[in-house]
Amino acid sequence: MPKSFSIWSVLKISRPVNLVIVAFAQLMTAYFLVETSRKGLPVLQDINLYFIILSTVIIAAAGYMINDYYDVKIDYVNKPDEVIIGKGMKRRVVLVFHTFLSLSGIAIGWLASPRVAVINFIATFLLWWYSNSLKRLPFIGNFSVALLTGLSIWVIGYYYQKSELLVLTYAIFAFFLNLIREIIKDIEDRPGDRKHGCRTLPIVIGFRNTKRVIFLIAICFVCAIMVVTVKINNLHLFIYFGGLSILFFVFMYKIYVADRKAHFSQLSILSKLLMLTGIFSMGFL
Repeated sequence: MPKSFSIWSVLKISRPVNLVIVAFAQLMTAYFLVETSRKGLPVLQDINLYFIILSTVIIAAAGYMINDYYDVKIDYVNKPDEVIIGKGMKRRVVLVFHTFLSLSGIAIGWLASPRVAVINFIATFLLWWYSNSLKRLPFIGNFSVALLTGLSIWVIGYYYQKSELLVLTYAIFAFFLNLIREIIKDIEDRPGDRKHGCRTLPIVIGFRNTKRVIFLIAICFVCAIMVVTVKINNLHLFIYFGGLSILFFVFMYKIYVADRKAHFSQLSILSKLLMLTGIFSMGFL
């Protein structure tokens, strides 16, 4: 019989590393791109910033929980040693945690602004919808998660109404990079997805064609970043993204030659490193 829950199980199912990256990205966005609050004080002194970050992290954690809840049978095929639900936590306990965290995230967002609460509600619903059905559809699920990742950056600029174009640049960066990462994860998870009737891109159009889609997305990503960077006309940002493009092309080459599950697991980690590298570029602006 599984335990009701343990602190370790709650932490593991919440993906703490991913949550730290999200919080760090929002904090860096506020500090380097927004800089001052609506009252003219340093933004790090604004309590509403921390309400936004905390609510985002809580909703993301709830999203990971509900995703694992719906994916438990698939995970027993793809990564049986990492399954928590049914081993370290009972299914109904996961639902209770998900509901509590989702409502808490919306409520904490309301403390910052009703607009933030609305965004948090939409994000919560989309995360549930993704876990329940969207992720089993080709591309739509990938797109929805990538959109939410970009939204977590964009909401900072939206709330403070400052440096919107710069914030949008990084939101686009996060969107495209996570879109590629989500498709890579689908390639990695083909055995379980196929067994349980999911119609992800690698299953519907095949392994090689999915790689072609990734390369097409990569081209769109590079073009979008170049257009916005030129429009911003910041020499430091242009140089930094130019240097980052070298690492990105290495990343794409590794995708081109990858043909084993271990290769795609490594690529998923590398995409997180690319994300962190992009976040650090905010310090050059």
